[in-house]
Amino acid sequence: MTTSAPVTIRANAISKVYGDFVAVRDLSFEVRKGTVAAFLGPNGAGKSTTMKMLTGYLAPSSGSVELLGKDPGDAEARLELARRLGYLPENGPLYLDMTPRELLEFFGAIRKLDAAVLAKALERVVEQCAIGDVLDKPIGKLSKGYRQRVGMAQALLSDPEVLILDEPTSGLDPLQIREVRGLIRELGQEKTILLSTHILQEVEAVADTVVMIHEGRLVFNGTVAELGAEGSLESRFYALAGAAPAASSTPTPTQAET
Repeated sequence: MTTSAPVTIRANAISKVYGDFVAVRDLSFEVRKGTVAAFLGPNGAGKSTTMKMLTGYLAPSSGSVELLGKDPGDAEARLELARRLGYLPENGPLYLDMTPRELLEFFGAIRKLDAAVLAKALERVVEQCAIGDVLDKPIGKLSKGYRQRVGMAQALLSDPEVLILDEPTSGLDPLQIREVRGLIRELGQEKTILLSTHILQEVEAVADTVVMIHEGRLVFNGTVAELGAEGSLESRFYALAGAAPAASSTPTPTQAET
């Protein structure tokens, strides 16, 4: 990634207000092509709300969003962006009575992939996400880790230019986490990836840049090296989140894996 690469995700002073509660406040940042950007912040910081605005699922109360140069809130643009964007929500839309094969074929039909293209795409994502062993088992009977991998396969089905991933390693065991992080790094060589996380190991393992928010506000926007320039990532995380590390048995953002 270089600063000359085109901007594929841009938030322009976006805010989201629910009555008296401000979930996201005047947030601006951009992500360039070929970048893996970590969207970092403690739980409740506004990460999921922001991602929903970036994908067009939620409309900003103020400000604007550009995805691949288009407004995802525009009806005509959304049809095109649906083919160029892969989105994995924190709790993805999985139909529990379907098998992974049926689910992927269903989403392929929605995205108007013809039979030959869909067959190749299905083969590709099954291998990428290692779901071949459960391809014809009901999703409702799968573990949380396998469900997460099926959700990732759905996001990758159309070979999108942009991936927006909300807690992509949630529920995975350590081996699966390593595999998914490797896949993200591989995909990030050509695609734009924005992934939300509160796990600092995730940031160190996959990210080029970091956008951190706290209480809906931007508190850091730069490279991973810049984030850790004044100490450890953990100490910077706590400082930017306005808290000191507590001496307890609770896992820190660095230690936590799910």
